Amino acid sequence: MENLKNIPWQEKPENCNTVMWRYSENPIIDRYAIPSSNSIFNSAVVPFEDGYAGVFRCDNKAVQMNIFAGFSKNGIDWDINHEPISFKEGNTQMIESDYKYDPRVVFIEDRYWITWCNGYHGPTIGIGYTFDFKEFFQCENAFLPFNRNGVLFPKKIKGKYAMLSRPSDNGHTPFGDIYISYSPDMKYWGEHRCVMKVAPFEQSAWQCTKIGAGPIPILTDEGWLVFYHGVIATCNGFRYSIGASILDENEPDKVKYRSQPYLMAPAELYELTGDVPNVIFPCAAVHSEKEDKLALYYGAADTVTAMAFGRLSEIIEFVKNNSL
Repeated sequence: MENLKNIPWQEKPENCNTVMWRYSENPIIDRYAIPSSNSIFNSAVVPFEDGYAGVFRCDNKAVQMNIFAGFSKNGIDWDINHEPISFKEGNTQMIESDYKYDPRVVFIEDRYWITWCNGYHGPTIGIGYTFDFKEFFQCENAFLPFNRNGVLFPKKIKGKYAMLSRPSDNGHTPFGDIYISYSPDMKYWGEHRCVMKVAPFEQSAWQCTKIGAGPIPILTDEGWLVFYHGVIATCNGFRYSIGASILDENEPDKVKYRSQPYLMAPAELYELTGDVPNVIFPCAAVHSEKEDKLALYYGAADTVTAMAFGRLSEIIEFVKNNSL
């Protein structure tokens, strides 16, 4: 991602006093962007060829949850396939799935790996891969139910693949901490370690109920920059906001810094109203260290897809200077 020529970008508004700012033309993907959709949100984007490819959560009008491939030249205007991804057998013959949602995508070594919340006797982490976003292969589920928010690191750590996840339950989980697990082969996972727990209510209430990793971690001079969602249970239900942490490069179960204030919280109409109000949920980010730019993709109100921007250096300094 270092030399992206067409990273989505909009300069910071003059009256903006926050580290990150929203795209003025949000949402970038409407809930009815394809004929079958009820909503398109919590989706993943990655640089691909001369533009971008993505895997999108599209709930249909029966509210069946599935993931669809899409393409864009500029990362903002998207052409999403009208049919969901059809997986072939990868390292397993067991590719059953009751539903698929909240994907992430990352390029590791020679292919694009996809993780998602996979319905197999409850939510767990599905894994698949593609070389061209046309043919897709499904692998063994990473973990037993119940688990969500499986996020792979973009390179091996000490010779093993690494994944963040959030063990959960079978419903709208009223708890959740971030763990890391390792695999030698993208089939067998173990060495599970706790990375981050929810914050005490008195110290940082926006992330006191549950937390979960968002986009693929970004390696910086300070360590792994990890955006995550944090949830507070209010009298009006869950409220999802966005924060960030920095993990040790070689031992990513060690948190070096973690934002006490959020970076973004629901504020705009498309975040406050929708199928699930008061939700912003990050799933992807593209960046250029050379240009000091980052574009963050997030689902808004479980209904549409939106985008925000920030300077990598400013985000890192914010997390370091406002750490729990």
